[in-house]
Amino acid sequence: RNDETRTYAELFDHGNRVAAELIERHMSRGDRFATLVRNHPEFIECLIGASISATVIVPIDPRTRGEKLTYTLNNSESRGIVCAPYSLPQVVAVANAVPSLEWILTLEEDAGDVRSDDVAIADSFASVYARDPKPVEVRLASPDDPLQIIYTSGTTGDPKGVVFSNIRFGGAMLGGQMFGWTPDDRPYTGLSLTHGNAQLLTFAPALGMDLPVVFSRRFTRSRLWDITRKYGCTIFNLLGGMATAIYSMPVQPIDADNPVRMVLSAGMPREIWRDFEKRFDLEVFEMYGAIEGGMALNPPGVGPVGSFGKAPPNLDIKILDESGVECAPGEIGELVSRPIGAPVKVEYFKNPEASKKKTVDGWLRSGDSCHTDEEGWLYFDFRKGGGIRHNGDFINVGYVEKVLAEDPQVTDVFVYGVPAASGAPGEKDVVGAVVAAGENNFDPQAVFANCVRNLEPNFVPSYLQVVSEIPKTASEKPQERFLLDQFAPDAAGVYART
Repeated sequence: RNDETRTYAELFDHGNRVAAELIERHMSRGDRFATLVRNHPEFIECLIGASISATVIVPIDPRTRGEKLTYTLNNSESRGIVCAPYSLPQVVAVANAVPSLEWILTLEEDAGDVRSDDVAIADSFASVYARDPKPVEVRLASPDDPLQIIYTSGTTGDPKGVVFSNIRFGGAMLGGQMFGWTPDDRPYTGLSLTHGNAQLLTFAPALGMDLPVVFSRRFTRSRLWDITRKYGCTIFNLLGGMATAIYSMPVQPIDADNPVRMVLSAGMPREIWRDFEKRFDLEVFEMYGAIEGGMALNPPGVGPVGSFGKAPPNLDIKILDESGVECAPGEIGELVSRPIGAPVKVEYFKNPEASKKKTVDGWLRSGDSCHTDEEGWLYFDFRKGGGIRHNGDFINVGYVEKVLAEDPQVTDVFVYGVPAASGAPGEKDVVGAVVAAGENNFDPQAVFANCVRNLEPNFVPSYLQVVSEIPKTASEKPQERFLLDQFAPDAAGVYART
């Protein structure tokens, strides 16, 4: 497919037209609309249009479907949706269950993949570009007005919407200098712009430094180096086990022949860190951050391998034990952070109780168990409470267990995590422990295929573990430790997806 390009002037012009369209559709200040698109230019234009019109964009991973999609649209009370033809069918499937939904706009791409009856209920996004280009008066009352609501993965219950202000995005535009970017850099990402990483570590800093920036619709490790060579990209960012996936590809004589000088990484495995740098002739800038806030930085050549860094000058970070006492070096506790000299503020949309719990005593409670060394460098150990983080996403096991439980081959299920084969710090692979309805005729690949059809890619189990029964306590709580004792990738009854 042909490249899509935009100048900054074109982005502003198109964003202005999006703002006019939103106002024409009677979107008031603070009203929400969702997007379900990959990294199309239209997503950025919707972000700009939301800022101009003082409406609020709700970016949703376009792979989201079913109950999770319904919940996110209803919780955000989205009045409209901008989607692509490939995501329109799942929007149509839940539309009747979203009372607030008034309109759908669809991009003019790959329309042949969509049923005509689906297309008929959506207006074309092309109408936005046909609007009068007359500038729309900016309706923001304050930089603190919300720009977007970015939903968490929903590790322990329903996803929570983090209210993200215009000024916070503006602050992220200054990130390029913090990461050591230069006017000659050209950043790249294949991570979804619906994720804070791609927005805050690629798009916003590039915008702030007026740099050319390259996006792929989605990340593909097999094309990564071809893309960076073609477009002269000097920086890209990685999450979770992506580094191991790239490193595991067959060695090529031209691996080091690329223009990339630095990788912004969150979760580079210690075991491959230096070899990754040497093989691809680049440096790793390791870091830590969350959409709610908090950040630590380990610039190339500064901190030790394996550490995600130290707090920047405007932030205070501590590791606290369960009593709220600061941990000694080497002692594992919860990472907490706050701006220097001020309490932290986090707003979960329509969830003041969760907001309060996240900011007890004015500190942002990360939920991440970490430790420091004697020199204060920070290290990630695991997610507090044993949550499953897989390829950068925190997995809500309820969605996985529901799909498995509804499979006719399964009579009981429990989903848990095992240390990731990638070796990425804090990452886990997803295991679905199941009791088979007919063990002799059990078809694991059919179960995997059903999961692929009904779950987001990162939620699909890495393994199925067939057991005679799920071990449980007297109160019917599954006992994970017994399943872990029985688990091995090559153990009898354990199947990997092929």
